[in-house]
Amino acid sequence: MHPMLNIAVRAARAAGTIIVRGFENRDDLQLQEKGNNDYVTHIDKEAEKAIIYKIRQSYPTHSFLGEESGETEGEDPDFQWIIDPLDGTTNFIKGIPHFAVSIALLYKGRLDQAVVFDPIRSEIFTASRGKGAQLNGYRLRVTKPRDLANTVLATGLPYKNKQQYGEFALSLNKIFHECGDVRRAGSAALDMAYVAAGRHDGYWERGIKCWDIAAGELLVRESGGLVTDFAGNNDPLYKGEVVAGSPKVVQGLVKHLK
Repeated sequence: MHPMLNIAVRAARAAGTIIVRGFENRDDLQLQEKGNNDYVTHIDKEAEKAIIYKIRQSYPTHSFLGEESGETEGEDPDFQWIIDPLDGTTNFIKGIPHFAVSIALLYKGRLDQAVVFDPIRSEIFTASRGKGAQLNGYRLRVTKPRDLANTVLATGLPYKNKQQYGEFALSLNKIFHECGDVRRAGSAALDMAYVAAGRHDGYWERGIKCWDIAAGELLVRESGGLVTDFAGNNDPLYKGEVVAGSPKVVQGLVKHLK
């Protein structure tokens, strides 16, 4: 395992310990509303602090971009860690055991290392650029369907901007009638990790942030898949929209999303 990936795994596990403890004691959650249908708890904040602390112990000069703490530029801006300490906060709040820690490392603007950790299932998805992706040490590969027929796809509803639902519904209607089924589970990081693992054949969503998908993007790419924006461009990290899957699945989805 790459040394920086090893540190990221340790950081994710440290955050996972905090999250599981908080999940078992949800009556004590300190809940704040950041925006429309957008919540944060003290567990999100504690988990992010734990991640940054663990990484800084080994790499004190690196830069950080966290969902809760924002951007912190270190002495070495070539290395930037992108962190979502608890992707799926609404699930966490409601007691739905489907959420994850997401940590990605950018080196000179390119995704280099990635971890998505599901602390409830003890599943840790990892990837290093050019070295493939793994789930608990086992190699991952995306599925290779010929088209959307019989595929199981994942997506997310535009719950923060419900005025966009009409456009979303038009695309969903076209995709749903062409694929096998669609899932909406509430964690973009796990949706993309599941694509990498072949559990989902593809995934698309709009209204997301870079910390939602950074680690998942590298996981999918290193599992043999494509990651694009809705127009099919290969640089979706900061676009607020993403499509992921095998080349044929991405092609089929983009056709309905352009």
